[in-house]
Amino acid sequence: MRITARIDEEYEKKIKTIQQVTHLNTTEIIKQALDLLYDKTEKIKLTNKEKNQRLLEMLAGTAEGPEDLSENYKDYLFQGWQKKHDID
Repeated sequence: MRITARIDEEYEKKIKTIQQVTHLNTTEIIKQALDLLYDKTEKIKLTNKEKNQRLLEMLAGTAEGPEDLSENYKDYLFQGWQKKHDID
């Protein structure tokens, strides 16, 4: 495949610097840059299940409160209202 790209002076300087250090031609520099970006992209691609699992792992243990809160939240709310409004 032949690619034609327009780049500004900053990127032209970067390519020339890389060429001076590595003695690679422009084609090889672009190929290696694409390989690096492709590898990085492949590593961050996750399935939805993996994304959900990571989210759960990040959230685990971040909340404080009773362990049975999800089951007995109405009771806890009622107790909180009783304390707040002096209800017996």
